[in-house]
Amino acid sequence: MEGMSKTNRLVDRHFRWRGGEMTRIEAFSDAVFAFALTLLVVALEVPHTFEQLADTMKGFVAFAICFAMLVMVWHVHVKFFRRYGLETLWVSTLNSVLLFVLLFYVYPLKFLFTFLVGMFSRGVLSSHQSAPVMGSVENVRTLMVVYGLGFAAVFLILFLMYRHAWNLRRELELSPMEEHLTQYEMMNQFAMMSFGLVSAILATVLPARMAGVAGYLYGGIGVYHFFAGWIMSNRAEKIQAAEKAASEPTPAPPTRTPASPVAAKAPTSTKS
Repeated sequence: MEGMSKTNRLVDRHFRWRGGEMTRIEAFSDAVFAFALTLLVVALEVPHTFEQLADTMKGFVAFAICFAMLVMVWHVHVKFFRRYGLETLWVSTLNSVLLFVLLFYVYPLKFLFTFLVGMFSRGVLSSHQSAPVMGSVENVRTLMVVYGLGFAAVFLILFLMYRHAWNLRRELELSPMEEHLTQYEMMNQFAMMSFGLVSAILATVLPARMAGVAGYLYGGIGVYHFFAGWIMSNRAEKIQAAEKAASEPTPAPPTRTPASPVAAKAPTSTKS
């Protein structure tokens, strides 16, 4: 694809990056993402004894899960600005709301996964200094609702950002493959939003003692991505084949050599 930089070809070879140098919006966003990651740090205070260090290290499993989730959102965010290079008022507004939600989302995220890792590991992978206390089963319901709504809000905003890029596909001069990848991203963000929203609804309508069951719904995300990726790959192959066929020159029809006038003249018979 013409107009691609070397880095673009290696990282995102089917999409021409329209974003140039890093903008102030991207720099500010990266700073907020970095700050959100610091809020996930297991312990801000340096341990003074080996026992404190060992206890602190037990919390790194939950930290790793939360870290991976934030990096996933950051990757989708970076890809959007690299691909489309949009700095419209609507994008700036959505980006600001996204950063606000992320900062609010960090503590429920950390609390939930610290609690879950400690519960499933029977306390082996839970720091005694920072182990969360859930209290009543009604608190489980509240936590699942807050987490689900925060999860849904993050991916709703990303969906709206990609939807905005889709609406500007003519101005951005997206190729058929780029349009397909944009639709795929929209579908992914909408699906992720749906998982969070449905989980929050389940946590609300189920009895308090069963509210935690709503969390198992997130296990379907992997199944969704498997089938969505398979469908996307098949369609992408068809688009590539069509683009390749369109770029190949059409062979000219064979030219017919005109017959010689002498050879074309039929012999005449003479009567004796």
